[in-house]
Amino acid sequence: MIEGAGPTGPIRQLVFDAYGTLFDMTSVNGRCREASPDLGDGLSALWRAKQLEYTWLLSLMGEYQDFWQITSTALRYSCDALDLTLDSQTIDKLMDAYHHLGIFPEVVSVLDLLSNYECSILSNGVKGMLNCAVKNAGIRNYFSNIISVDDVGTYKPDPRVYRYALDVLKAGKGSVGFISGNPFDVNGATAFGFWTCWINRSQAPWEGLGHTPNATISSLDSLPSLLGR
Repeated sequence: MIEGAGPTGPIRQLVFDAYGTLFDMTSVNGRCREASPDLGDGLSALWRAKQLEYTWLLSLMGEYQDFWQITSTALRYSCDALDLTLDSQTIDKLMDAYHHLGIFPEVVSVLDLLSNYECSILSNGVKGMLNCAVKNAGIRNYFSNIISVDDVGTYKPDPRVYRYALDVLKAGKGSVGFISGNPFDVNGATAFGFWTCWINRSQAPWEGLGHTPNATISSLDSLPSLLGR
């Protein structure tokens, strides 16, 4: 499924979000089910929701904690909310899931087709988390840059994050295509001025905030044809 249109200008660089775009966050579910067969699915969902909520709350308050710390705090809150007691070894194993995330099945084949672009990652994750995840997934060589919001001290969709990416890439807005599976991220990148592509894997309706993505596809498989590859 492709909605919208490819870029009209000369896109030279592609910037990918990591979590939920390249990395399948449902791969955390298995670890959560191992920790609690009865509450694992609820734990996984609440953990991810609070993780994102904390990034937005901190940004609105003008404060910053890195994503590893937020991920830990969100996990402990979720356990408390579900009245779930886990020992420190189990907590460490759940946190380690972020170093061993599964990728969506089409990621490698799509990146192979996009080898003529300079590809980078722009993520809320700290570089240690991201470097481990891309290395363990076998995709590090596809990316020229692993860009973390940690260098900015705030989270997406703050426009300072997208501006920092341009500084790293030494590029103008018009030469960058931004791809994400997260609507909040696509809203922010579209408002900033990137050509944006939303990966709508769940066939969800678009958010009504006035910043429609330039293109919407149901999986990364459609990205090369959208870009004319």
